[in-house]
Amino acid sequence: MLRSLIALAMAVVSLGAAAADSSSLLPPRVEKAITARIAAGEYPSIVVAMVDGDRSHVYGLGKLDNGKTPDADTIFQIGSITKTFTATLLADAVQKGEVKLDTPVAKLLPGFRIPSRNGKAITLGKLAMQDSGLPRLPSNMLRATSSDPYAEYDAAKLKAFLAGYKLPRDPGAKYEYSNLGLGLLGYALAQHAGTSYGKLLQARILEPLGMSATSTTFGQPLNPHWALGHDEQGKPVQPWHFDALAGCGAINSTGADMLRWLQANMGRGNGSLQKAMRFAHQPRRSISDDERIGLAWMTHHDKQVNVTWHSGMTGGYSSFIGFTDDGRRGVVILTNAQQSVDDLGFGALLADALLAPVHQQATLPAQQLQAYVGEYQLAPGFVLTIMRQGDQLLAQATGQGAFPIFPGAIDKFFAKITDIRIDFERGGNGKVTSLVLHQNGHDAPAPKLDAAAAAKAGGHHAVQLDAAALRQYAGRYRLAPGMTFDITLHGSQLTAQLTGQPAIPVYPSAKDEFYYTVVDARLSFKRDKQGKVDALVLHQNGADQTARRIP
Repeated sequence: MLRSLIALAMAVVSLGAAAADSSSLLPPRVEKAITARIAAGEYPSIVVAMVDGDRSHVYGLGKLDNGKTPDADTIFQIGSITKTFTATLLADAVQKGEVKLDTPVAKLLPGFRIPSRNGKAITLGKLAMQDSGLPRLPSNMLRATSSDPYAEYDAAKLKAFLAGYKLPRDPGAKYEYSNLGLGLLGYALAQHAGTSYGKLLQARILEPLGMSATSTTFGQPLNPHWALGHDEQGKPVQPWHFDALAGCGAINSTGADMLRWLQANMGRGNGSLQKAMRFAHQPRRSISDDERIGLAWMTHHDKQVNVTWHSGMTGGYSSFIGFTDDGRRGVVILTNAQQSVDDLGFGALLADALLAPVHQQATLPAQQLQAYVGEYQLAPGFVLTIMRQGDQLLAQATGQGAFPIFPGAIDKFFAKITDIRIDFERGGNGKVTSLVLHQNGHDAPAPKLDAAAAAKAGGHHAVQLDAAALRQYAGRYRLAPGMTFDITLHGSQLTAQLTGQPAIPVYPSAKDEFYYTVVDARLSFKRDKQGKVDALVLHQNGADQTARRIP
């Protein structure tokens, strides 16, 4: 459980508020939770497309920034639900005999050098099943700002990253969620078809299903039906733009169109895609005790009924799609906030699914937040690292991506991207000594690790350096224009912060040599003829990048 800290319309009607009449298809507890969260400011607005038997309905709740109520035609980014469309494009190509699941992706991209390991190639199926060996994101996507992280990631950068990347394990050896992998799959399928991802999507899925309001592009200015997005702090943000990695998250859609997509996947849509959709849904490998994955689509096993699902999130939007394997119930949830709606989605489909409580966010000063920074061992070989970026804390579990956590009170934090709560505990001296992670009804205690214990947990060899020695490394180092490393000493802990990223603890393995535990990377510090530190070298993904110290 812990390792998954980790989404054709019939009568379509939009409502100005949650339907309170007896004909509402929304379970009362889900309707109540949505209303409470909107009142608490967790979501500005939500659109829910619900299917129950032969009935379907689109509900609009909350208010958009223009003061209007969202409806079936309001446009949202659906984020990673895009992956289900990419998977269907692959399944459709397989059904038509154009490719096979075991076709190496290199065959579709002859100008690319695709990494392999032990003679095992990355195939189209491995990309779709998220076990290709590729990381969540490419390292050369680093930017000075994360407000639109995919916008400038083009084919040239994708080609350069793949040419230099060394797989850490054989393709097929392990599940690892990868935006890069599904983005590469979408790009390869489009190149093979001699077109762009957006045009391939339009021709093979959107037009056959009548999804006329769905696309991967934006009108300028933005269509008046757009729901302006909001980040974790509730601030308005513009939608993300995608280039080469469009297949992992570029689609924008409406409640009406997503109801068409939902019903088609439930077997009620265009007959030409039914076989491909069923092929994509079919579970192919286990992820955890109750989760399996097919081609991008996840299957959650429940004692009542299985749920086929996926969720999505970009910088200002979140989404969920799911349906029961008995074909009875289905739901799509779209919101213009960077806050997970997964529990609402499962709650709409499963009577026993837990719903997260309504959270009220507090404010704590940066100095107080620093007390929580460190590494906490949840299980052997599985560590939760707490990092700080200005006045924001982030949590990152071994082998997974970082996510922000927010204070509800002193020592009590919650996540918005998923239903997680973290309570920090203190010893007799008042210092933080452990935490308890609450997720999916489970409570997992984790003691805080000192440098030696953190090194042992990560399989590293650590040495002790006193504060005077560590202080020599503190300073700023320019990696590239607009991109700087800030090396800071907090007590006896050195942290490294790259522009636009959190401050991450680093540990000494020797004089001038440091390693990360949350990512597979090292830092080597260089000295001038006088013995003063004047540069650092970042070693990551087989590449070495030098950053000169800024006087």
